[in-house]
Amino acid sequence: MSLYIVSDHSSQHENWISFKAGNWDAYVKLYNAHFKILNNYGYRFTSETDLIEDAVHDLFVGLWTKRSGLNNPVSVKNYLYKSLRHLLLRKLEKQKRFVSVGEDADYPFHFEASSDTVFIENETEQILRSKIKTVIQTLPSRQQEIIYLRFYEGLDYEEIADIMALNKTSAYKLLYKAIGRLQENVKAGDLLLFLCLLLYKKTDFVIN
Repeated sequence: MSLYIVSDHSSQHENWISFKAGNWDAYVKLYNAHFKILNNYGYRFTSETDLIEDAVHDLFVGLWTKRSGLNNPVSVKNYLYKSLRHLLLRKLEKQKRFVSVGEDADYPFHFEASSDTVFIENETEQILRSKIKTVIQTLPSRQQEIIYLRFYEGLDYEEIADIMALNKTSAYKLLYKAIGRLQENVKAGDLLLFLCLLLYKKTDFVIN
């Protein structure tokens, strides 16, 4: 882990503790630091911006209201991802977008990368990226989500399991199954290149 990441996590935890103690400035800082990425993550589940904004609003209202009883998460961002995911899926479930949020639920998830997600150097790589993106979008939503969390967010299996409400073994099996599905349609070398670029040379996902 780099010194920058350690420092960033330390800063987040210090701000989190200050927020829990009732520091309004720390609360505003928490909101400003995560508002954009939470909206972007929310877009993976629905394109309805009003619904996403409502969920983010509910999340932060709940945080402030219950701040004194909150734990100190290992990762503040992962905790917020997990909380927003739960809120959004519950809202979508109430709208009867899918049957349940259980392990087998086929809830909506949109894996859409911008052209900046990897460094495109030539036409061949651009064609490869387009092909793999198309194949990813044919996967079940849970498989798309775990690819997003593992290779775009760079999370480990334990973190993924926590966010997706799985055990660690189930998270491993789900990703293995997703990669297996991709390998049925994409050459192993091409797929490995794409996932490595996605993990190490990512920028931002675009909302469109």
